[in-house]
Amino acid sequence: MRRLAVIAVVVAVAAYGVARFRSHKPPVRVGCGTAIPDALYSLDTDQASNAATIAAVGLKLGMPNHAVTIALATALLESRLRNLTGGDRDSVGLFQQRPSQGWGRRDEILDPRYAAAAFYRVLVRVPGWQVLDVTVAAQKVQRSAMPTGYAGWEAEARALARALTGEVAGGLVCRLGKASSSAGGGIAVANAFSQDFGSISLSATMTSTRGWAVATWLVAKAESLGVRSVHFNGLAWTGDRGTWVAEGRVDPHVVFAF
Repeated sequence: MRRLAVIAVVVAVAAYGVARFRSHKPPVRVGCGTAIPDALYSLDTDQASNAATIAAVGLKLGMPNHAVTIALATALLESRLRNLTGGDRDSVGLFQQRPSQGWGRRDEILDPRYAAAAFYRVLVRVPGWQVLDVTVAAQKVQRSAMPTGYAGWEAEARALARALTGEVAGGLVCRLGKASSSAGGGIAVANAFSQDFGSISLSATMTSTRGWAVATWLVAKAESLGVRSVHFNGLAWTGDRGTWVAEGRVDPHVVFAF
């Protein structure tokens, strides 16, 4: 995915709660982007959804943010965050994993949740992966013909990881088009959330970091799930506006609407 022109976004800077807030113009087209100063990257809603699943599965497995960055950098290089049905030889999916190399059946690898979990399971078996450079750790998992290629995606992967793990408040924004008529409502959201995050309750009181991970997941998945607004910890996002803006209430629950 080539670097696109910097999109204008809203940036919320928070320590534990919202401390300061600056407004910028929203994205001019339907799509998503990181909302982190000096780390602004754009992607479409399908890419954002896949990135959110990779991050959520990492959190479910208890992986640190460095692992999420490695996984995202790998998927950016291998598939541009698209769940590809083909590739080199028998490679498929977000990470271009190969059934013939023991990654699983083709249908399993084409499930983004399975593919992400498989990547993390191999990563944790790499000695010292916690302190390895992103490109080195990724290569030890993938054994790619482009061993240094992951480095070119590290900055974007790190920005996405910061947003999608809740490290940055309001770190992902999306502007949506017309609401999807195929969205499944609350049941669809609950099912997708459970599959990505595991046993975490969507209605629970949340810490700032966990809440922002959930809130940005909802924004990244909003188009496919029919979510039109998300509220958390003093900020509100809507799909038509495409930005986070300050609101009066500060609530430790993530609230969303269709």
